[in-house]
Amino acid sequence: MTMNPRQVVIIGGGYAGVRLARELDADADVTLIDLKEAFFHRIASLRASTDPDWIRSPFIPYDSLLVNGRVVRNKAVRIEPEHRRVVLTTGHTAAYDALVIATGADYQEPARFTGSTVAEAAEAFRGHQRRLAGARSVLVVGGGPSGVELTAELRRANPRAVVTLAHSGPKLLSRNGTGRMGRQARSWLERHDVKVRLDTFVSSAGGAGMRLQDQAGGSLDADVVFWTTGTTPNTVWLRLAGLGRWLDERGRVRVDEYLRVLGQRDIFAIGDVNDVSEAKLSPSAVAQGEATAHNIRAYLDHGKHGAMPRPYRPAPVRAFSVPFGPDGGSTLLPALGRDVLVLGNKATAVLKSRHLAVPATQKLLGHIAR
Repeated sequence: MTMNPRQVVIIGGGYAGVRLARELDADADVTLIDLKEAFFHRIASLRASTDPDWIRSPFIPYDSLLVNGRVVRNKAVRIEPEHRRVVLTTGHTAAYDALVIATGADYQEPARFTGSTVAEAAEAFRGHQRRLAGARSVLVVGGGPSGVELTAELRRANPRAVVTLAHSGPKLLSRNGTGRMGRQARSWLERHDVKVRLDTFVSSAGGAGMRLQDQAGGSLDADVVFWTTGTTPNTVWLRLAGLGRWLDERGRVRVDEYLRVLGQRDIFAIGDVNDVSEAKLSPSAVAQGEATAHNIRAYLDHGKHGAMPRPYRPAPVRAFSVPFGPDGGSTLLPALGRDVLVLGNKATAVLKSRHLAVPATQKLLGHIAR
């Protein structure tokens, strides 16, 4: 086989990066750079942190992702646009004709790949399980999708513990869902003896013992505490490399309507790392990967085959599900003739809760789902 001379380098092997890499594998010489030993299926991470049977489910090898390209276990530390190359932490460089930043966002424990090997990340999950097994009280701070899902998993894993969910807003799922989704979540949690505290701001009282308290000064201490209050884009390395001008005030990479970094014709940014105004969900990341594949082909071909770049159109509403354990949950679907359709426990169990999209993600990575 003749080596394709067009070099595409993708920094980051999350949902957006792997979708793009797979789309371009037949059209360019693709190099995917990621320090992790395996793909991290974050959607399964919350259950993996509470259920021993799920510890290995979030980890899917990269070995079947690409036929022609390669996955390089390394970390990018600098981009040199003038030389069209990426500098890696080992000192090696990767030349590119088109470059994609897909470094995602940093999540709070336990939705995080700890370390760089599967063994290290799995041991972190076991550590959470051990702490939970001996806990008499558990606190989750943040009532968005991750907070609600994690709280349900914690309740299932330790039925004896006092479980509290504290949320700063007046209703659960206030940013991502609808009022009905929030009501479904609260109803399920309270039926399963979870204390739901709304309009509750949690802060640290400081001092040697670091105590948690609400805005009235009341104690919220617990044996196990998880924070699910947001994510941070993985762009510090760009700022340290002198490319802070590419970032907005939240640290996200500013892109144009074609998902190109502002002012750059051959550098794109996709997924959680960019400033596109849409929900930062895995379906959004995959959609951006697909759109960028078309635009990179158009750029590399210089329009010779009639391919022109297409603006990426953010979805005002995307379908998403919030599991309440394997047999429950709430699902939002865009619906014709109305804003959204909200489904309950039975439908959500079939759509996501029981399998957590593991088979579909294995397929995305080129593996036959088991």
